[in-house]
Amino acid sequence: MSPWRLAAGRFRRNRAAVGAAVALAALLLAAAFAPALAPADPLAQPDPVRLQDRPPSAEHPLGTDPYSRDVLSRTLYGARISLGVGLGAALLAVVLGAGVGLGAGLAGRTTDQVLMRGVDVALALPRIFFLLALFAVWDQAPAWAVLVLIAATGWFPTSRIVRAAVLSLRESDFVAAARALGAPGRSIVWRHLLPHVAAPMIVSASLDVGNIILLEAGLSYLGLGIRPPTPTWGNMIMDGKDVLFSAPWVALVPGVALVLTVTAFNLAGDGLRAALDPRSA
Repeated sequence: MSPWRLAAGRFRRNRAAVGAAVALAALLLAAAFAPALAPADPLAQPDPVRLQDRPPSAEHPLGTDPYSRDVLSRTLYGARISLGVGLGAALLAVVLGAGVGLGAGLAGRTTDQVLMRGVDVALALPRIFFLLALFAVWDQAPAWAVLVLIAATGWFPTSRIVRAAVLSLRESDFVAAARALGAPGRSIVWRHLLPHVAAPMIVSASLDVGNIILLEAGLSYLGLGIRPPTPTWGNMIMDGKDVLFSAPWVALVPGVALVLTVTAFNLAGDGLRAALDPRSA
């Protein structure tokens, strides 16, 4: 049986991870079909006076916010931003980190030292302050810019993971045999090295998604990154902080969605890490 089939079997036996994966699949579907599921336009303010901070009702299942906008609709559309930025930034960070890690692991000592010392310096810098400074200068940053900047400041741990795996694999017997048979360097990378470093890359990406979603929400809460009226869970919580006691659903709904999503990604990531570890067999 292939290692991937064994890993899938170990993952299925982890009930918490399977439950988290099912919850994430449901959330992804809800975000994808937000236009069909949302009861109202997330930006619409039909009656700014009568519908302000209204409690849950048949017309507005999760109530309205201080601007008379439907909370359920904004939560569904906010999931698109949070999941899009989280998944996209994690994928881009893994690609960047894998590229640098492969380069450092396969190159000579000088190149390896230069790349890794650069990664060490980047890891020593406070990521959040760097992003705060960037977004404070860049007014009304679009979603793609938030995604790219978060990824550009988050690939450093992945590069170290991939480099360590490559250093342990490049002198292995099967790589030496491929070289002896005349396999070109590109073939060795694609057919022999990348399949073996795919597992730590997948685990790193899955665990990083939750952190990125939290980071994006924090930036939005501070009024940076993606600005209102575009709905994100972070700026929805910010909209509800002044009515936390009179209309708690405004901040509670996106807050619960944020906590559950991050928890689900962490549980699924832990399950993947255990499933892809051969020592878990």
